[in-house]
Amino acid sequence: MSLMGVDVGTTGCKALVISDRGAVRAFSYREYPLLHPQPGRAELDPVEVWGSIEEVIAEAAGGTPGDPVHAIGVSVQGEATVPVDRECNHLHNFVITFDERTTEQSAWWEKTLGSSTLFEITGMPLHPMYSINKIMWFQQHMPKICDRTWKFLCMEDYVLMKLGAEPTIDYSLAARTMAFDLRRRDWSDFILNKAGVDRASLAQLKPSGTIAGSVSQRVARKLGVPGDTLAVTGGHDQCCGALGAGVIEEGMAMNATGTSDVLQPVFDEPMLGQAMLASNYCCYPHVKAGMHTCCAFNLTGGLLLRWYRDTFWQMEMREAARTGLDVYDVIVEGASQEPSPLYVLPHFVGSGTPTLDPRSSGAILGLTLSTTRQDVSRAMLDSLNYELKLNIDTLEEVGIPLRELRAVGGGAKSKRWLQMKADTFGIPVTSLQISEAACLGAALLAGTAAGAYASVDEGVSQVHATKRRA
Repeated sequence: MSLMGVDVGTTGCKALVISDRGAVRAFSYREYPLLHPQPGRAELDPVEVWGSIEEVIAEAAGGTPGDPVHAIGVSVQGEATVPVDRECNHLHNFVITFDERTTEQSAWWEKTLGSSTLFEITGMPLHPMYSINKIMWFQQHMPKICDRTWKFLCMEDYVLMKLGAEPTIDYSLAARTMAFDLRRRDWSDFILNKAGVDRASLAQLKPSGTIAGSVSQRVARKLGVPGDTLAVTGGHDQCCGALGAGVIEEGMAMNATGTSDVLQPVFDEPMLGQAMLASNYCCYPHVKAGMHTCCAFNLTGGLLLRWYRDTFWQMEMREAARTGLDVYDVIVEGASQEPSPLYVLPHFVGSGTPTLDPRSSGAILGLTLSTTRQDVSRAMLDSLNYELKLNIDTLEEVGIPLRELRAVGGGAKSKRWLQMKADTFGIPVTSLQISEAACLGAALLAGTAAGAYASVDEGVSQVHATKRRA
């Protein structure tokens, strides 16, 4: 049985097809542009996004002749929000996570309810990024669009709708709206009433790994999949990534190094104490039923290395393009063998957890005329590792100790960087056979819904750790 996981991110989407035994059969990727219609605003064009999703699904599905895709699970970015009408047409672009237009709404919540009350109900530390703020912004600034709006959708429910299923959102992504009652596993009528939002304007709620419907015949013909292909709830991309990395036990966490550098630990009981809130750690449902998770992160990660590459490694980029080498490998392998005499504060887009200060700026300290590029490269890598070490220590202080990390994303491909991380953290860092963990997690949820696995745990048994750094 072939199973597909689709991962819809901020700048691109992917589709991965696996067998029910965990073997990779096909993979496809497309990018789409991030739009900035005004300073501080960030949007995605639904036409561009859905067109790219269609392309990756069709391309990946075409790589499995003789064993068509049986079920599709969906992993997506959090918080992105779009209004749609009753004919399922979008009425605006997606407003994505780091769009800054909702600071006024966030300030209103602080004044009206306070961050402690919101955290106790939703598990989310107050922040402008959450979907409920975006919906409130539409209501206040675009009432004519709201008059035509049937549903306000996040990316998962939007994709499932476009596939032909009912707009359905899983618990992990619903929690990213700051309108979800963590304990009741339902939309919070209290929050919705305060915001003036009708629950009928939101998608139906289902657990991760639930069949939302089937791909419609019209869409199936275009995508090259059977008309009875199951459309399955997946979840927030960080949660799907953790599942795909085999993170389903306390003491484990996924480390995803992409645009940001993220730690995603899991735990059994909700963690809603003041220490969690003071450290800006959210608490929300994992895609494995009954478990919970949180995000600890450094906002830069790969973004910092991209800036460093684009600013100081232009010649090497041209050479890499000519020879087929990865310039990031050149940077990492060329970094100093010894700790750098420099100190880099990697807050180039503000700090991540535990401080979560958007006003914090980056810094490079200790430069002298004897500083080498190798010193700077090592300091850049060390700075990212130090930020994660800070979060590992803080997580232990709030009651979430870690004994092992599972590394995924672009940073997991570098043996040396993984070793540097393990040396800094003092705990093992494990890499995986399949680095596209979010796609894999979504595919495993699809397989569980389709009956290929008796449980998510059985599906995760297909994930095999291949290398350990100590």
